[in-house]
Amino acid sequence: MNNDTMQMTAVTIPSFGAADVLRRDEMTVPEPGPGEVSIDVAYAGANFAEVLYRRGVVDVPLPFVPGIEVAGRIRAVGAGVDSVTVGQPVAALTIVNSGGYAEVAVTAAALVAPLDGFRSGLDVAAALPSNSTTAFLVLDRVARIAPGERVLVHAAAGGVGSQLGQVARLLGAGRVVGTVGSTAKIETAMGFGYDEVVPRDRLTDVGEFDIVVDMVGGATRRASLDRLAPMGRLVVMGNASGSDDVGIPANELWFTNKTVSGFNLAAFAAAYPDEAGRALRRAVAAAAKGDLRVRVETLPLDRAADAHRRIESGTTTGKLVLQVAN
Repeated sequence: MNNDTMQMTAVTIPSFGAADVLRRDEMTVPEPGPGEVSIDVAYAGANFAEVLYRRGVVDVPLPFVPGIEVAGRIRAVGAGVDSVTVGQPVAALTIVNSGGYAEVAVTAAALVAPLDGFRSGLDVAAALPSNSTTAFLVLDRVARIAPGERVLVHAAAGGVGSQLGQVARLLGAGRVVGTVGSTAKIETAMGFGYDEVVPRDRLTDVGEFDIVVDMVGGATRRASLDRLAPMGRLVVMGNASGSDDVGIPANELWFTNKTVSGFNLAAFAAAYPDEAGRALRRAVAAAAKGDLRVRVETLPLDRAADAHRRIESGTTTGKLVLQVAN
């Protein structure tokens, strides 16, 4: 970072396209406004959401700095902020306006979790804000899980899937089953709180569920609805398959006593930042106690394009994080 001219290094999306469009740029260091903080970023999580930004699926202004979650230290605080102090280690959601693939990121103070006493490292902390926060909100806030309920999670070995299985267990689920796209991922997924993990094409073999979480879409979405017990809840939170939208007749829901809900963390954090922040701090506390395990692989920021390619390939397990600062 060039302190004389207040410039910083960032990886940007200058135009929509394949992973090769990601570019290293020099940009002006952002300053926090009222109710905001700026963070000297040590690590930034790499997520499928950022792939969607890069592809142009989400309409964002160009050039755009992706990055929906970070860990680092507070650089500066805006007016009215007294929840954190300069130099304090934190994990944060930067998902509302993005900007995490940079040496400095700005976000609302409400979306920050202090890391005092967190012993697992900033790389692990950077893997928590998006996936672990989502897991608590999807199961507790959206699906309203009750003790003893049966939960099915697709993409169980991925970043958010690895957290949903563990959080379901923490919240009292009676049976937790995951699906994966290939048998090679079964052993990895079994380490994340699941009672059973099966290939996705064996979905008809696993019985009925009170809650199904689907981030895959396509044929899996229709099959997920069929796996719901009466009064069951399907939570839709992605379309990793890239398939066309799947229509679900409202009359079918009426006659079968089933519910379909959607969850988008960016929209939720923008509308309910205080609640999103509480869920983030809940996730950090669970990880600090050892109740949540995150499998992290680190790449340098200059290899952000490689991280995107691996996410798009569907072969990743656990979480990729980008090291921004030494």
